[in-house]
Amino acid sequence: MVKAVVCGAAGGIGQPLSLLLKLNPLITELSLYDVVNAIGVATDLSHIATPAQVTGYLPPDNGAEKALKDADIVVIPAGVPRKPGMTRDDLFKVNAGICATLAQAIANACPKAFILVISNPVNSTVPVFAETLKKAGVFDPKKLFGVSHLDIVRAATFAATVVSSPADAPKYSIPVVGGHSGATIVPLLSQSNPKIPAEILSNKEKRDALVNRIQFGGDEVVKAKDGAGSATLSMAQAGAEFTEFVLQAAYGKKSRTVQAYVFLGADSGGEGVKKEIGAEVDYFSVNIELGPAGIEKILPIGTIDDQERTLLAAAVKELGPSIEKGVSFTPAPPKL
Repeated sequence: MVKAVVCGAAGGIGQPLSLLLKLNPLITELSLYDVVNAIGVATDLSHIATPAQVTGYLPPDNGAEKALKDADIVVIPAGVPRKPGMTRDDLFKVNAGICATLAQAIANACPKAFILVISNPVNSTVPVFAETLKKAGVFDPKKLFGVSHLDIVRAATFAATVVSSPADAPKYSIPVVGGHSGATIVPLLSQSNPKIPAEILSNKEKRDALVNRIQFGGDEVVKAKDGAGSATLSMAQAGAEFTEFVLQAAYGKKSRTVQAYVFLGADSGGEGVKKEIGAEVDYFSVNIELGPAGIEKILPIGTIDDQERTLLAAAVKELGPSIEKGVSFTPAPPKL
């Protein structure tokens, strides 16, 4: 019996994400929360013939905590979407209060749940969750994840497109470390499996173009939608896939290595990562080994080439202030 909750279930990411989780055979109870339309989305999904029983909740009568009560895993795409010309840092002022409010509700209703944060800017919102949970005395660093999996999906898709065809994307595994916005996203193309041909990696113009597309793929979608939305469908798929990884490790006994934006203090391997990057940052997207309790190991970045070292240095420089912004967030969150 696994209870999953989606906070922000009626939004552009939330609706397709909720649909994908309804189809997940590991989930037996799906609870949806949002400030509007969550009950309608839940009713719609409840007509689909899968084992998961769906309920929806709105803010009145402490709806957030009712939705979250005894949850095993909480996936959070709540917040406003990015609009043309808006950076992820711009989003912070709007979304940080929402995240703090939901973190407190989680602390009250399901403190042992796995928490998967999609709300942007992830580089800052994950620290907001951590600090709120710390103040409530329930922070488990092994169970808090910033979902950066879309970067992994994009890296595989875009690399396959350059090398051969997008149809080959499922064959590719490319680690992406750092953070989850712009220049903080560092695709380790030199570690690609299968290998990216040398004629691409050694061609500065081609390589830079590939790296740039992975780093700023979100902007590509925002521009293509002409102000009507951001990367919702691809993010929903990536979020559902990462949720599957966590559930398989926790309940299916299938541990695996993935990348996520995590608190480096969750495992002793985090200190090794800090030495590799030469910086005292507390959060980083890195290889982790998942198990029943969440993060079992934080794994090394490994061997990288000179271009990746340059990208990593730029990522760390930008990541530090973003993390601090989340850690130092103190204004009272808005009432949902």
